Amino acid sequence: MQHQFEQLKKEALVALTSARDADALRAWEILYLGRKGKLAQLMEKLGTLSVEEKKKVGPIANAVKQELTQAIEVKRTSPGDGRSSPGDGFDTTLPGVRPPQGHLHPVTQAIQEIEDIFSRIGFHRARHPEVDTDWYAFESLNMPADHPARDEWETYFIESPNHRNTESQKLVLTPHTSNGQVRELEKGKLPIRMVNISKCYRRQSDVSHVPMFHQFEGVYVDEHVTFQHLKGVFEYFIHEFFGPKRTYRLRPFHFRFTEPSVEVDVQCDVCNGTGKNCRLCKNGWLELAGGGMMHPNVLKAGGVDPKKYTAFAFGFGVERSYMMKSGLKVDDIRILYKNDLRFLEQF
Repeated sequence: MQHQFEQLKKEALVALTSARDADALRAWEILYLGRKGKLAQLMEKLGTLSVEEKKKVGPIANAVKQELTQAIEVKRTSPGDGRSSPGDGFDTTLPGVRPPQGHLHPVTQAIQEIEDIFSRIGFHRARHPEVDTDWYAFESLNMPADHPARDEWETYFIESPNHRNTESQKLVLTPHTSNGQVRELEKGKLPIRMVNISKCYRRQSDVSHVPMFHQFEGVYVDEHVTFQHLKGVFEYFIHEFFGPKRTYRLRPFHFRFTEPSVEVDVQCDVCNGTGKNCRLCKNGWLELAGGGMMHPNVLKAGGVDPKKYTAFAFGFGVERSYMMKSGLKVDDIRILYKNDLRFLEQF
């Protein structure tokens, strides 16, 4: 089928050279780029291909469409080709070519949607540093000095001659948005309903990881907060962001800064939960978040009495969550940051 698209492109470009006036250009556009044109008829056949064939042929089809669209625009704006009439010179009555219109990056769109979803249940958006000290990123979160996350192979540490060089004051590119937990507690304004959406950095790169990504951290601190509240927030967000029919599950896990702790998985949209030949998920499920009841030591680090107040905290990956939007079928997180207009213009 790849050959058919190439042949159609050659045929269309040859025919375009023969179009000498506006009427001929309109006829060419209808024949090749119209809703029932030759290119549209050929693209309808993509639905009969396998998933692997679609991955190969789909980009070629889009490239052919883009090339033909550009070719006719160039033809229209070229003197003597399609916009001029014999003896009259340039035809000023024909409509101009619209300039390309941009839009927000899909990750930015996701962040705005997430902020709106949580604002409806009383969570305000807070902003905390993306470059922070080891104390806020690890120590205050009940993570010991020998914790694997504090290894230089996992976290980006920064040297600064103007900064104190003690262990707890080392500077890091925050590997998670959890550094905002104790910072928010230190404000002393209780109760707290906070969501922190920010960039994070880790030394990982594969189909589900990139060195720079976004997380959103949720914190709820008040008297009598229970795990049931946390489960309700998880269910609310998943149904609002993915739809009421989306299946999810909670798995017991271990985090140093929450106890009890869970990880949140959603049914993979790429393989429809089958796990068959899916390079992204694990047996039909993709892990999106972790959370739990805030550890008493974290509350103490922020100056809050754990005997009076309880809290929960959670963190979701923005890009991973967006990849699981119904119908997107994005199976590699890295494509979000390749600046490929053929991909980005679809959003």
